Amino acid sequence: MSIVIKQREPSRLPSKTDAEFDRISNLPGHVIYQILSRLPIRDAVRSSVLSRKWRYKWAKIPCLVFDNHCLNFSSQDQSFIKNKLVNIIDHVLLLHNGPIHKFKLSHRDLLGVTDIDRWILCISRSSIKEVVLEIWKGQCYKPPSCLFNCQNLVHLELFNCLLEPPLMFKGFKNLKSLDLQHITITQDVFEKLVSSCPSLERLTLMNFTGVTHLVIDAPNLQFFDIGGIFEDVSFLNTVHLSYVSIGLYVNIDNEENDARDNSSKLLRFFVNLPHIRRLEIQSYFLKYLAMGYVPSRLPNLCVDLNHLSICIDFDDLEENTAALCLLRSCPNLLELEMLARPEEQSSMERSTNFWEEDHWSSLFAHLRLVKVSGISGVKSDMDFIKFLLSNSPVLEQLTVKPASQEGEWELMKELLRFRRASIYAEVIYLDP
Repeated sequence: MSIVIKQREPSRLPSKTDAEFDRISNLPGHVIYQILSRLPIRDAVRSSVLSRKWRYKWAKIPCLVFDNHCLNFSSQDQSFIKNKLVNIIDHVLLLHNGPIHKFKLSHRDLLGVTDIDRWILCISRSSIKEVVLEIWKGQCYKPPSCLFNCQNLVHLELFNCLLEPPLMFKGFKNLKSLDLQHITITQDVFEKLVSSCPSLERLTLMNFTGVTHLVIDAPNLQFFDIGGIFEDVSFLNTVHLSYVSIGLYVNIDNEENDARDNSSKLLRFFVNLPHIRRLEIQSYFLKYLAMGYVPSRLPNLCVDLNHLSICIDFDDLEENTAALCLLRSCPNLLELEMLARPEEQSSMERSTNFWEEDHWSSLFAHLRLVKVSGISGVKSDMDFIKFLLSNSPVLEQLTVKPASQEGEWELMKELLRFRRASIYAEVIYLDP
């Protein structure tokens, strides 16, 4: 009698590939959604092949971004790219079965096609909180009226669009951030849009058409960034506004404007900005502020303002006068940036000795950092730098960046000769 002993086969250890696969497939659901939300939508959709647990997980991600990462190929056939992109967006929206909180459409080859109307109608039925429409090519796109029914919107960003809300539009009650660039909008629509968003905290307006007199009525506004061509700007009920960056992109004739209006633009601009902390005056806006009566200083000092940036023509007497008024009105200024804007031709009165005069009341008691750029080493530029160095007792750093290398060595030598009120002041010279 023979006894056969059958040996037990050793258990098969999972391969390294299987173990890795298991780790991916067994991730918690919230981790999977976090991963998917950080992927381009193309890769998020492809994640369905990772495992059965990942299949169609992407269909519940709340943020849908359709940008240049949607298509991984290029083609000269614009019609082919447009049709491919439309099919991708249609496919994603058709299979998506969760709430959509963010919808961003920003592809360099997408025109303002009518398909966008259908997509906006789809997302307007969800709890959409953020909409970004950037139409890079073609004519202005006019969003459909259903966009203005999205009362849960917190952030709205439009590029190359024509805004015509329906007559029954009452504003976005929850909107906190509004970014409008290359926009066509009428005066009345703009004023109504801003004033009917009571929660608005951030407003960006760049390169707009249709608005010449900007009236900003926003009680909770904190950030305002504007650049374009306009005739006037005024603030109403903006006591919380702390950051203002404003650029006027066209030169103006102060003599012609002064003949029509002798009121002070400076006084009117600052009257409703009691708590401004950062101010950037770009392009030709200082020329606007110099229109009319310019006081030696503002009646209500900007005690909270600690950062000031000014684009200036140092040879323009009126601009220098307005700049001096601002400097005198900011007793707690910590950082100052001056960008020289030389003018080739001007009918305005030139000022070659303005900063040589005794402006002792402009003492910068707290100024620590200064940057002066775009200078050419002419007398008016250097007089201003000399004035700053001699009136800034706690200055720590002055950075100078000329417009060109012409006369570079002479400029550096002259800078080193200037007297400094602060023994700690360091002068840094940057190549143009």
